[in-house]
Amino acid sequence: MLLIGYDIGTSSIKAALVDSTSKKVLGSAHYPEREMSIISEKVGWAEQNPQDWWQNLQTVTDKLFEQTGANRSDVQAIGITYQMHGLVIVDREGEVIRPSIIWCDSRAVEIGDEAFKEIGKDKCLQSMLNSPGNFTASKLKWVKENEPANYEKVKHVFLPGDYIAYKFTGEASTTATGLSEGILWDFKSNELNKTLVDYYGFDQDLIPKINPAFSDQGTILPEMAEKFGFDKRAIVAYRAGDQPNNAFSLNVVNPGEIAATAGTSGVVYGVVDQLSFDTLNRVNTFAHINHSAEARRLGILLCINGTGSAYGWLRNQLAPNSSYVDLESEASSIAVGSDGLSFLPFGNGAERMLENRLVGAHFNNLQFNQHTKSHLIRACLEGVAFSFVYGMACLKESGVTPEVIKADGSNMFQSAIFSQTIATLTGTEIQLKKTSGAVGAALGAGVGAGHFANLQEAFFEEKIQNVYKSGSNDKSALEDAYENWLNELENKLK
Repeated sequence: MLLIGYDIGTSSIKAALVDSTSKKVLGSAHYPEREMSIISEKVGWAEQNPQDWWQNLQTVTDKLFEQTGANRSDVQAIGITYQMHGLVIVDREGEVIRPSIIWCDSRAVEIGDEAFKEIGKDKCLQSMLNSPGNFTASKLKWVKENEPANYEKVKHVFLPGDYIAYKFTGEASTTATGLSEGILWDFKSNELNKTLVDYYGFDQDLIPKINPAFSDQGTILPEMAEKFGFDKRAIVAYRAGDQPNNAFSLNVVNPGEIAATAGTSGVVYGVVDQLSFDTLNRVNTFAHINHSAEARRLGILLCINGTGSAYGWLRNQLAPNSSYVDLESEASSIAVGSDGLSFLPFGNGAERMLENRLVGAHFNNLQFNQHTKSHLIRACLEGVAFSFVYGMACLKESGVTPEVIKADGSNMFQSAIFSQTIATLTGTEIQLKKTSGAVGAALGAGVGAGHFANLQEAFFEEKIQNVYKSGSNDKSALEDAYENWLNELENKLK
């Protein structure tokens, strides 16, 4: 039997095929080759069309089976992971009403801040573990206030992964983990967050039924079985946001374990067993994929919007025909500290770890007679790494003290400059493993469909690709460069 996992990312749609018996990854694919576009009609806005996700998912499925030669009809379970915090609204016919307001959109910051104030800081933090902030519920409130005609049409409110599951099965549903990322889950009562729903004036019927993350979430529609060629009994069996799923794909499921990724955004994600929150909301707590009232498993998430998005932007502007390996080679010719050039990578919306401020991206101390393209590349890699170091200090204040971080070696962690900078400045060992969010989603589908007895059975022994440890001959130079970077950041925050 085959398991297929889909990752509905900001940059592309990924898919992976796993044999449930051998647990062997038969193949992986992504589409499109270059990053999907983000609609930004105003500063701080970010939208994508859910119909594009669905079309690209069909294309990447074809690509995956062309690559593997596997039999489509052997697919019996589907797993879905997706970009967190997005808002998708559909009408009674199941048609998308407006483009999705995605995770890095900042338009609802003031709405969430006002709710935090009016409901009460203590009440929000104790039950929601977060401020309503710029999350899905606040984005829906923005639509209600600013696009009343669209709001009146809404039949279901979805997260991006809910929409994809709906397209496959025709069943409207969500998960507790998904609701928690939208600040629509009450951790004290373990149910829908009625306080915020009532405060924002939402009809509770807009929120679809709640399924466990690992479960039978609906059999695919006959027309979907025909379109994709899957077994007509195939089910959607797993659903989770990209960061909890990334942690799962790295086998980070127990308290004290920590995962990281540096794709479009950058994340460090630590699992704890206590209801924990940051009073400044620089880091956020959500339900992990195996959370329950009886066995708490919470993920404390540090998110940095401008990581891979910053590096991808730089490549597109300076060297669109170069690979990231080429960029790494160029950057390696420049000394640590980029000869005084520093880069703040905060150009992708309001940054939560900077208390939802719109700082913008900046190159500082650029000297025309000294700095080259290679300096710009190195400064970008260092600047993104420094933002991780800064954020990990915030995480420590919330009780997450990394000693070992497991990371997927297929994103910015491929860069030795990037990974070694973080390891050296934080005293943390970084272990890179070969996996992906789509592989994690496929394995999750195996758990949800009952082909694996438990989470641990889903994993086979994986080899560590690479390890970066805290020791470095350049530690002093890195500390100086980081201090310079901090000074530049503090000047922008004044």
